[in-house]
Amino acid sequence: MYQQYRKYRFLLMLFDVMSTVLVLSAVEKLRPLLPGRVITIGEGLPDPVVYLMVAVLSHAVFALNGVYDIKIVSSFEKQVRRLVGSYILTIIFLAGLLFFTFREISRMLVIYFAVGNLPLLLLIRFAVVRYLTSKRPRTGDGHTVIVGTSENGIFLANTMIQFHSSVMHVVGFVDDHVSDDSLPAPMLGSIEQLPKIITEREIRVVMIALPENRSSEIEGLVFRLESLPVRIYVVPDMARLAFAAADMELVGNLLVIGVREPVIKGHRRVAKRVFDVVLSSLMISALWPLMSLIALAIKLDSPGPVIYVARRVGENGKLFNMYKFRTMTADAEKLQSQVATKDGDGKPVFKVKEDPRVTRIGKLLRRTSLDELAQLFNVLRGDMSLVGPRPEQPFITETYDHWQWQRLSVPPGVTGLWQISGRSDLPMHLNTQYDIYYVRNYSTLLDLKILLKTVGVVLKGRGAY
Repeated sequence: MYQQYRKYRFLLMLFDVMSTVLVLSAVEKLRPLLPGRVITIGEGLPDPVVYLMVAVLSHAVFALNGVYDIKIVSSFEKQVRRLVGSYILTIIFLAGLLFFTFREISRMLVIYFAVGNLPLLLLIRFAVVRYLTSKRPRTGDGHTVIVGTSENGIFLANTMIQFHSSVMHVVGFVDDHVSDDSLPAPMLGSIEQLPKIITEREIRVVMIALPENRSSEIEGLVFRLESLPVRIYVVPDMARLAFAAADMELVGNLLVIGVREPVIKGHRRVAKRVFDVVLSSLMISALWPLMSLIALAIKLDSPGPVIYVARRVGENGKLFNMYKFRTMTADAEKLQSQVATKDGDGKPVFKVKEDPRVTRIGKLLRRTSLDELAQLFNVLRGDMSLVGPRPEQPFITETYDHWQWQRLSVPPGVTGLWQISGRSDLPMHLNTQYDIYYVRNYSTLLDLKILLKTVGVVLKGRGAY
């Protein structure tokens, strides 16, 4: 259904490039009239190179951060949230790139460009969304009928009416069994009458949203509609199943649905991996003296190894060895059952305050989160990412409800949303909800925000024990 927005997404890309070039050109022409030292853009160098560099950089950053995600084309609020953060990131990258390439370009010119381009980009999005809001499909074009008045069908209709009425007009429902009197669109007739309804009302899209116990009707219904000029979509009844993402592909002549595929893939995964390797390498290079002191302090404080190696559950359930500076006694795992408790809902709690197994230096390391520094080597190995859901212990995942497994569909991280939102003070089910939010809303910009907020949380020591 979102494919209906492809041309509008293309328009956004085109207008963004035009805006970038026009504003940069205007700022260059108006620069002598504006305050500040005047230096001609690209002085002594070909101007087209600068324009091309700025246009390509802004488009690349926007694309990587989901600014052109086809699912948000019709929402101005969602577009603004993606755009503003990505735009700030673009300007930072642009300033750094110009420093190493065209250093003679005036810094004030870059500032004027940054200030002038953002309002125009926002105006473009406002105009596109306003047009989509006022636009209605022409007769027959995008007219949709929903087969099934189950909870899925009603939710689908409400969503389409509220967010996608510009490209899909819900004409009504057809069903043999009306399960709700308060339908958001008219009841048009029975399933038997559907071919006649399609012809008379010039329906172009049929959305089949029958409940699971009526799935056997779908095949026959699709065959009956084959000779009619309609697009057919099947909405599976997966209310009992929670998938973070699903991929469809053909294997021979069979349609295969992947429900445990990596969520972060393609250019976004490459960008995340490059980001992890570069930043973790820099951090290890800068922090090795501190890590050496931590290792010495642990060795002097209590007997046992400096590094604690633990089995953890990673992406899609893959087990790996996670490294941490040891903060407990060497026999801590044998005493786990003595400290495990349950919360008010009967959910297990495996991490408690005043844990008797924590050593003296371990309390300091946990309070300052310095014990996590060893995980930078996991990041270099590719077992973990700098940002992601916390790596979980295998015996804890055995207590998961089915929906909690969604958090394992991306690489685990040294830090994440739950760490900056309460850390160990939050109950496990809330921790998991933060992780699932990250899975469903991942972007490079979100990773940067979490890393920056982690610094403040670590300094405060809130929820760390």
